[in-house]
Amino acid sequence: MVTRVVNHRRFSATVNVGDTSQRSISKYRCVLRSAGGSGVSNYAELIVKEPPKPIAPPELLAVGATYLWIKPNANSIIGDGPIVLKEVEYRTTSGSWAETHVMDGPTYKLWHLDPDVEYEIRVLLTRPGEGGTGPPGPPLTTRTKCAEPVHGPQNVELVDIRARQLTLQWEPFGYTVTRCHTYNLTLHYSYQLGEERVETEELILTSSHYTLRGLRPHTAVYLRLVLSNPEGRMESGEVVVHTEEDVPGPIPLESIQGGPFEEKIYLQWKAPNETNGIISMYEISYKAVGSLDPSAELANQKGRIFKLRNETHHLFVGLYPGSTYSFTLRASTSKGFGPPVTTRIATKIAAPSLTDSEAEVPLNETETTITIWLKPAQSRGAPVSVYQLVVKEERKQRSGRAADGSGCFPVPVSYRNASVMESPHYFAAELKPTQLPSSQPFTVGDNRTYNGYWNPPLSPVKSYSIYFQALSTANGETKISCVRLASKGASTQNTNTVEPEKPADSTVQTAGVIAGMLMFIIILLGAMMTIKRRKLAKKQKETQSGSQREMGLVASDKSSSKLSSTRNEDTFSSCQDVNGFMSSDTVPSSTLLDSSHVELNQPTLTIQTHPYRTCEPLEMAYPRGQLQPAIRVADLLQHITQMKRGQGYGFKEEYEALPEGQTASWDTAKEDENRNKNRYGNIISYDHSRVRLQLIDGDPHSDYINANYVDGYHRPRHYIATQGPMQETVKDFWRMIWQENSVSVVMVTNLVEVGRVKCVRYWPDDTEVYGDIKVSLIETEPLAEYVIRTFTVQKKGSHDIREIRQFHFTSWPDHGVPCYATGLLGFVRQVKFLNPPDAGPITVHCSAGAGRTGCFIAIDIMLDMAENEGVVDIFNCVRELRAQRVNMVQTEEQYVFVHDAILEACLCGNTAIPVCEFRSVYYNISRIDPQTNCSQIKDEFQTLNIVTPRARPEDCSIGLLPRNHDKNRALDVLPLDRCLPFLISLDGETSNYINATLMDSHKKPAAFLVTQHPLPNTVPDFWRLVFDYNCSSIVMLNEMDAAQLCLQYWPEKTSCCYGPVQVEFVSADIDEDTISRIFRICNMARPQDGYRIVQHLQYIGWPAYRDTPPSKRSILKVVQRLEKWQEQYDGREGRTVVHCLNGGGRSGTFCAICSVCEMIQQQNIIDVFHTVKTLRNNKANMVETLEQYKYVYEVALEYLNSF
Repeated sequence: MVTRVVNHRRFSATVNVGDTSQRSISKYRCVLRSAGGSGVSNYAELIVKEPPKPIAPPELLAVGATYLWIKPNANSIIGDGPIVLKEVEYRTTSGSWAETHVMDGPTYKLWHLDPDVEYEIRVLLTRPGEGGTGPPGPPLTTRTKCAEPVHGPQNVELVDIRARQLTLQWEPFGYTVTRCHTYNLTLHYSYQLGEERVETEELILTSSHYTLRGLRPHTAVYLRLVLSNPEGRMESGEVVVHTEEDVPGPIPLESIQGGPFEEKIYLQWKAPNETNGIISMYEISYKAVGSLDPSAELANQKGRIFKLRNETHHLFVGLYPGSTYSFTLRASTSKGFGPPVTTRIATKIAAPSLTDSEAEVPLNETETTITIWLKPAQSRGAPVSVYQLVVKEERKQRSGRAADGSGCFPVPVSYRNASVMESPHYFAAELKPTQLPSSQPFTVGDNRTYNGYWNPPLSPVKSYSIYFQALSTANGETKISCVRLASKGASTQNTNTVEPEKPADSTVQTAGVIAGMLMFIIILLGAMMTIKRRKLAKKQKETQSGSQREMGLVASDKSSSKLSSTRNEDTFSSCQDVNGFMSSDTVPSSTLLDSSHVELNQPTLTIQTHPYRTCEPLEMAYPRGQLQPAIRVADLLQHITQMKRGQGYGFKEEYEALPEGQTASWDTAKEDENRNKNRYGNIISYDHSRVRLQLIDGDPHSDYINANYVDGYHRPRHYIATQGPMQETVKDFWRMIWQENSVSVVMVTNLVEVGRVKCVRYWPDDTEVYGDIKVSLIETEPLAEYVIRTFTVQKKGSHDIREIRQFHFTSWPDHGVPCYATGLLGFVRQVKFLNPPDAGPITVHCSAGAGRTGCFIAIDIMLDMAENEGVVDIFNCVRELRAQRVNMVQTEEQYVFVHDAILEACLCGNTAIPVCEFRSVYYNISRIDPQTNCSQIKDEFQTLNIVTPRARPEDCSIGLLPRNHDKNRALDVLPLDRCLPFLISLDGETSNYINATLMDSHKKPAAFLVTQHPLPNTVPDFWRLVFDYNCSSIVMLNEMDAAQLCLQYWPEKTSCCYGPVQVEFVSADIDEDTISRIFRICNMARPQDGYRIVQHLQYIGWPAYRDTPPSKRSILKVVQRLEKWQEQYDGREGRTVVHCLNGGGRSGTFCAICSVCEMIQQQNIIDVFHTVKTLRNNKANMVETLEQYKYVYEVALEYLNSF
């Protein structure tokens, strides 16, 4: 209570009354008591007013993601008015009442709320006066809507990529990004399935990572994450990823087809339906599982071969007839092999093998009989069913019968039937196999019956041929073989005979049997003595020639002597190895590229001269030193492999063991008057071996020239090693040539190398006089790797005119040694072939007359030693060379190169065939040896596969650059960096790379540009290549195929620009299998270069399914059109672009044919092996199959027949 004195009689008081309600309304008075008395106030009325209060929640008018629009319920209020203020109070359902807003209208909109949040909203009302604000009304509970996500998932990346699944992760996000508590995260992905784009999606339950499963291996997958809520969606950026490869599925069993032959099976198949990546190879394991022939030895009839991804067929050879083979095939990707599938295919039975005994003398012969020796046949796929003896009367002219089906007698004819039908032959006997278990005599004309066939006496006045044939029958198939065992001439005496009409009676037969038994005993004894004598003679002959036959296969020279099919068990590879490009029994094909990669457990390398060249060995061996032992040719590969590994003792140590520098006096060379005659001060002539020229005008120093005699293989002073002539010594050089009667000059240097003069031009363009020597150039024969120049040389005062050849090897690189010795070996052999046997020394020079000169001489000597002795002794050979001229074979690299060259020569041999002998030699090398079931041409191709160098990744680094991947049809065979033709014309930002290789022809270096069919994205590059490298012709060898992106890349009837090159169609014509088009091309960026005329030859006579064209004449027409065009329009200066699908087998075959034709025209020789080996040195897939290799031979033969 608060009191206040008004006066001395009165005071006022104020009382606060709490906890009042409507029931408290009444009149009240105050009573005051004190010690002095009490007082009572007047009555005052207490009035209680209740503050207003809503009794219903506010009404919700609208809802948004960030706002709520409400209206207070005006009719649902309790308490007293008037209402002077309305306020809105709100909070999240889990929060506190934090904010109050005054309403200035009948509705109110709450702003800046959070999306998808539940709010409570209530209203407060206020009346005038103190305490006029009533309590809040009941709350409105409601939720804002969701808002569109702020952004999609960010920082999406792949953390694990596998063949069939991948795991991705992204930056975690929460409500601030989703702006809604209810949202979905979905992974959308798509991939290409054939021509259809497959799209699908998966709901993700995790927040920051997800593993997607069930994908297709080796497939481009396009991924994006989608964040969505009821109000919208936001996507991440698209991520493209390639799933890894997986092992492929099985090869479709129904696609495996086999074409059986007697000793071969042609197997073909298709790629798996599910490749699951890039097929890298196929593995085919095969083994014999049964045979119709019980005597067949099938234990070794098994193997495993590998085929490249584009080879879905293989010809298995060397199989056993009448046998069932199990073939298990599986494909491989980079992840390994897929599941195998197995099929069985049986070879056809073959005719039994009979021994040709016609050369043997009959055991006995009378006027009416002839006794011959019957030998059992060797079954081949099925047991022998029956033997038959056939007698044929030679009525007019004796004709030989070949031992094959076409020369045999399939229809049995008895003697009587033959007489009726006037047949010249009849069956005299039929024997069961049990009747001929071993060799035994048989008398034709013994008047006996054998299994229903009468063997009548022979007529003395007639001539007969006696045939023996064997039949095998199995599964309804009959094969027959026969041989002529003997012939019987008519008697020269006039004998009257009566033709036999019927068999003799039993008495005669009995007597005949007894007589026959006695005769059989006598004949058998005689035969045994004869056989024993023959075996003894044969053994003695083998003993005498055994050492010469120790060398087996591989090195060979082609000439005209008879074909020998002898093969040693130590041959470089066996016939069966041809069944695949990989085999555990063959030396890796990188042997010559880098023999350090060859395993030491490979078969022994052996050498022999080709069966069509005779070589007369010299009487005594080449003198060898004691520092290093000679190496057997059979051990050369293993030796070089070990030395290149250099574990403890290698080529480096061996080369350092050679004498270096001056080892003898060279006082004459050091004389002041002779110093200017030496190109280099440290490579000069030793006194004891120097060439002494005849003195001129008594000048004592005029006898000096920087040259030394060098001994050859059993030929003292066979070479002269000298420096390249200088301006001061040209006259002395020609004096030496004349004095020494040297008719062959070998030059192993170019005039200028790396900007330095290595040798002066010491020969004329026409005629020149050098001192007393007149030299005239009469012929220049340019070849791809060397030039042969022919001169006439005459000395003043002499009537003698000599012809001298200069062999100029132009392909030795400025640095190091040649990549391969193939060209140099051909050069060495050409010098050897054209150098007359009675000529003087061969003059050899490079620049200093030591390094390259020593290599040439060492190779020439070692080739002779290998051929005559079967050993090589390179170390002591070089040591002897250095004893005669300083530092011969000047570097370790050259020393190793000599080894590699000799190894290649021993592996490949001399395969050149003179044109005059080609027909007979080709027939011989094509014949199949019945013992090995291989032909020599097949062995030759197998050797070619072995020595073909395989490119390493570092050799093809430019083609493997990521920016060049889409310019290659395949990455397994890429152009070598050293053989690339870099594009010169500019075309925007494109690179200067094209999948093409420069190839030599026989006559011209870089004559061919071999490339793949242009891809759609490389057509401008193709025409840049044609323009930049002055190509006058294009040869197209494949069919157009949209499925393989082999589309038309030239304009038809119009002009078109491909990059900077404009190609204008001029004309077209068709001739049999060739469509010829003429184009005019120019570089629009360089109009000053003018235009060029290009011929396009599209050869349509080569079906896609064949390894070779069916016609040889039509492909020769393409070659002739090419030559004619070059002669008429560019003087043979332009290059030729050759392409097929991948720039491989077909292109290589065509280039080889062109080179062989040039070889025939220019040198009258044919060397298919050397030609293909040269092409493969630059690209390994040139001439891919044996059929293509044979085809080159066949086209060469067709070319010869056209003359």
